[in-house]
Amino acid sequence: MRIDGGGGGMPTVRLIGAEQAPLLARPFYANGDPGPIVASLAQVPELLDVAIPFIGTALGPSSISWRAKELVIVRTSALLECRYCVQTHTAVALDAGLSREEILALRGEAPIDSVFRDPRELALLGWVDAVANGRGAIPGHTTDAIHGLWDDHEVVELTMLVGATMMLNRFATALQLPVAEDTVHRLTEEDLL
Repeated sequence: MRIDGGGGGMPTVRLIGAEQAPLLARPFYANGDPGPIVASLAQVPELLDVAIPFIGTALGPSSISWRAKELVIVRTSALLECRYCVQTHTAVALDAGLSREEILALRGEAPIDSVFRDPRELALLGWVDAVANGRGAIPGHTTDAIHGLWDDHEVVELTMLVGATMMLNRFATALQLPVAEDTVHRLTEEDLL
């Protein structure tokens, strides 16, 4: 699947700038432009106040490697066809050390098994596909594969990461959040837009 390039058009809601930010949202602007997720959530500071710490914990550093987290985020975002998340996390995935070929496979532009060979990563990607794309129970063979290679606490965290990414995918897509211009420029240079 190819995600359309570019910024995508006008956001569905007004993105709040630092000068218009409600009092409860202002700390999120302390270091400059916080990006469109914060700028949209600033419409409801009470949600912003709980959502951003949750998102930061789910997507941030932990015992799961940065690489594994980006495998989950890019693959989930591609399955849900979220332009904002695919483009933003394609750049992050490059920074996390993923190759162009790996990113293309995660985005559905090449077969997964033509690029990925590590059994742990293949089990993880099968899990992501089942959680993000499936309905009802996860197939037994998929559950067996991930449990054979990942510890329970890792499966819990990775599953929560899929869920958090799905929530962000729907949020960013519904609100048509814009991708940062520097990200679009970088992906254009890398021929990944």
